[in-house]
Parts: sequence; structure tokens; C-alpha cells
Amino acid sequence: MSGVTGEKNYLLRLAAVVLTGVLAGLSGMVLAMILHAIQHLAFGYSLDRLIGTESFLQGVTDASWPRRFTAIVAGGAIAGFGWWLLGRYGQKRVSISAAVASPAVPMPAGTTTLHALLQIVTVALGSPLGREVAPREMGALGAGIVARRMGLHDDETRTLIACGAGAGLAAVYNVPLAGALFTLEVMLLSFSWEKTLAAVVTSAVAAWTAALGLGDESQYHFISGALPHAFMWWAIIVSPLLGAAAWLFRQATSAARARVRTNWQMPLFCLLAFTLLAGLSLYFPQLPGNGKGPMQLAIGDGLGLHSALVLLALKAIVILAVLRGGAEGGLLTPGLAVGGLVSLLLSMLWQQLVPGGDAGSFALVGAAAFLAASMQMPLTAVALVMEFTHMDHSYLAPTLLCAAGAFITCRILDGKYRF
Repeated sequence: MSGVTGEKNYLLRLAAVVLTGVLAGLSGMVLAMILHAIQHLAFGYSLDRLIGTESFLQGVTDASWPRRFTAIVAGGAIAGFGWWLLGRYGQKRVSISAAVASPAVPMPAGTTTLHALLQIVTVALGSPLGREVAPREMGALGAGIVARRMGLHDDETRTLIACGAGAGLAAVYNVPLAGALFTLEVMLLSFSWEKTLAAVVTSAVAAWTAALGLGDESQYHFISGALPHAFMWWAIIVSPLLGAAAWLFRQATSAARARVRTNWQMPLFCLLAFTLLAGLSLYFPQLPGNGKGPMQLAIGDGLGLHSALVLLALKAIVILAVLRGGAEGGLLTPGLAVGGLVSLLLSMLWQQLVPGGDAGSFALVGAAAFLAASMQMPLTAVALVMEFTHMDHSYLAPTLLCAAGAFITCRILDGKYRF
């Protein structure tokens, strides 16, 4: 009898894992489609197809200045009033981390869904924050519902919620390996065979499900080149600099978020921040959006020294301004863009002394290291960049070393690492 009971419990958990992956994939696909639909309507591009070949940067660049300005300011109004009203009248939000820590406390479905939709709408209208938190929240929400309906224990529920969050990331960016690593490295902070299998299955199922509607194109277009012998030395030498820059980025974004007030300030400050972004976008159309445009330019050798420097400064300013205003969103792709621009500048200095190599390769490896440090997830960051770009295997060793050096430097500056 005990053997039969154990087998039923195993099949129940397996069904919960697969169902969580399907739900995370569907929610990620729907959110991505909503994002594309709003982007296309707001900026007037690719109106004949939802998943088109024209990028958001191209769409913003080609949009008339009144349309561009109006769309972004509208995003600020929606962000300010939306999150203010949600905080004032909605149920208290339970974050993914809180749900994993206390699985007995469910994430409120209405508040979580509205919170995710606000992120998608505002990013579609030009917010410089990332869209990845929304599908993670919906994946975690779905996992919690599945776990409670199937009567799973608290520890099993905790694991499933973490897997749902990682699967949401896997779905929206088509990164199953990174999604699984994110579950283990960031959400659970532990590795075991059972948790690893659950993370892998949910992320793989979610990515496959979402790809049925979104396709399986890589997020960034990158052509791997032949790396010079000195490239490894660059990766090692600049890693502490990238770690220090990532630490400053973490400190600045945390300080901006800490100053947010959920009163009359939120609608006003959000509107001011997005108006600043809208005004700057008339001259720098690369600024709106989650950072994919600047990162693509950095790894595609599309920026010179002056352009990279100006774009880095302005991108950091608008990210901090929008966070201070109270808008919500992720810092994954924004951090990747900032890291890519910082790395591009460092590579230009390096190539004055040691010529060789294409600037895009330097930017890509450095961006992965910056992301590893800024989000404290070295394995996930390296896997993300691999799956984002389909980079050649020869990039793996310098990327790992650069990420390790940046991560350790950031931990030292945080006072969390001792020799």
C-alpha cells in the first residue's frame, strides 16, 4: 500500500510540474503578444503582423515625433495612476520571493495579474525597465494555484512556485536553461536532483509552449568572431571594474526604489520621469524600451565612443528616474544594456594598447559579467547570454572568468565575501 501511495504522490508531483510549465508558457506567450500589439499600435509599425521582423528600435525611430512623445507620456500616466490606484485599492501584493519564503501565504490573483499587466503596458509604451518580472509573477501565481489545488506540502509548494517563476523567464525569452538555473540559483538558492529536475522540466515545457506562438528566434543577432589570444586577459583584467560598476548600479537602483512614495507623488513623479524620457527620445530613440536596442547596437559594432558614452549616461538617468517615479519592471535587460555599453567603452581603451578583436565580442562578454554581478546570478547570466545570442563555444571560458571576477568584486563591495 505504501508503494502505491508513493507512486501516486510521484505522479501527482510530476503532473504539477508539467502543468506549471504549460501555464507559465501560455501566460508568457500571452503577455509577449500583448506587449507586441501595444508597441505596434502605439508607435505605428508592423501593423499587419503581431510577430514581425521590424524591431522596437526601428519602430520608435520611424515614428513621428508627436506620436513618439505622446505614447511615452501616456505610458507615464498609466504607470503613475495605475500603480497608485493598485496600491491604494488592491489587495496587498505578495512578491515571488515572499511566496517562496512563505508558501502558505498565496499571491493574490487579481493584484498580481494587474501588476504584471501594468508592467507589460508601460514597457510597451517605452518604459526603460525590463518585461521579465511580469511572466515570472504569472508563472509563480499559476504554480501556487496548482500546488494548492493538488494538495502539495509546503516544501513542494515552495519548489513549484520557484519553478513557475523560472519557467516564466524561460517562456518570455525562450531561454530554458537560464530559466532552470534562475530557479535554482536565485529563487531556491540550493541544488538537489529533485529540484533540478523540476526546474528543468518546467522551464523546458514553458519555453516550448511559448515558442508555439512566438517562434524560436534568438533575442539578439550576434555573429561570433575569432577571439584574439589577449581577449582572455581583457576578460580577467576588466572583471573587477565591471563588478564595481555593477555594484554602483545596484546601489543606485535600490536607492531610487527606496525613495518611492505611494501617495500623490507617484502619479506626478512618474509623469515627470516619462516626460523626460519622451523628450530625450526625440533625439535618442534608443532610450525607450527595455534596453534591447542599445545592447544590439553595442554587440553589433553600431556605436562609436561618443555615442556609447552619451547613451550610457542617458540610459542610466532614465532608468533611475522611472524607478524613482514608482514604475515597476525588471532590471535584467536594462542591466545587460548598461553592462554592454560600459564594456564597449572599456574595450575601446583596451584596444588602444592591445589592438585586435571586434568590439561586439568585448561588449557581449562584459555585459554577461555586469549582469552576473548586478543581479547576483553568475551561472544564470552566462546561460542567458548564451541563449540570447547563440554565441560560439569559444566565448564560454572568458565569459565565465569575467563573470566570476565581477561577481566576487561586487560581493566584496557588499561586505558579503571574505577571503
